[in-house]
Amino acid sequence: MSRPGRIGVDLGGTKIEAVAMVDGEIVVRERIPTPQGDYEGTIASIRDLVASVAARAGLDEASPVGVGTPGSVHRASGLHRNSNSTCLNGKPFEADLGKAIPRPVRTANDANCFALSEAVDGAAAGAGVVFGVILGTGVGGGVVIDGRVIDGRNGIGGEWGHMSMPHRGQDPALSGRDCYCGRVDCLEQYLCGPALEGEYERLAGRPRKLPEIVADVGNDDVARALIDRFHDRLAECLVTVVNLLDPDAIVIGGGVSNLESIYEVVPGLLHPRVFGGVCDTPVLRNVHGDSSGVRGAAWLWPETRSD
Repeated sequence: MSRPGRIGVDLGGTKIEAVAMVDGEIVVRERIPTPQGDYEGTIASIRDLVASVAARAGLDEASPVGVGTPGSVHRASGLHRNSNSTCLNGKPFEADLGKAIPRPVRTANDANCFALSEAVDGAAAGAGVVFGVILGTGVGGGVVIDGRVIDGRNGIGGEWGHMSMPHRGQDPALSGRDCYCGRVDCLEQYLCGPALEGEYERLAGRPRKLPEIVADVGNDDVARALIDRFHDRLAECLVTVVNLLDPDAIVIGGGVSNLESIYEVVPGLLHPRVFGGVCDTPVLRNVHGDSSGVRGAAWLWPETRSD
């Protein structure tokens, strides 16, 4: 006998993951490699993966599908854009998925899915306004209000990683970093993992991975100065979020979120910088880790299907 549930899909650059969720719990999970540069192959892979997890979980035909993607849909044209999986750009990806999968289908940016997951039943469960931050190989953000993703008129709500770094022109170290989006000195170019590793190599004259840098902060002056600057830059960037949204919680995800000092140091740096000089906004580490994106994709559909 079939049962109701929901299906979440996380489309990444190297793998596609799908889960079947029943009553908020993952009951089936599958992963496959992402077809590189193959648009039709990506559509077919997601279609087949959805069919597989639905069958294994015994879900009914009305159980909906949410897909978290790099980039987002331009609402006016229906075309996908801003994806580092470039084969999706300029294509009606959401519409084509809807044609390929005989179920209700929604898509959202992967950072929005992360924020939604942590807002529904993660680190910020029960919070009214949640800002989710991805600090990984790139930098992204998502806004969730009362359990609903706010992606905005242009479908770019929460794209915090492509705002300009504060204090440009005042600090010689904050200038001249080109971003793939075509802009210069985006937050991503200073706060992502590769940016931190690249800055360490320039200063120390040797490459090191971020976990090694963090582990050696007590013995390495360059590492200590780098992480101190990172805390300061992250706080300065989050001040813009607090002043604009005044969220009930900020949740950090991505590989850089494993830096424990973020949660010890950054909240205190926010306090004197926000408008009015008072800030008790919690900065939280995510609960669901690598599963946040795929869980949030499933949560794109509400508990009821009335809408």
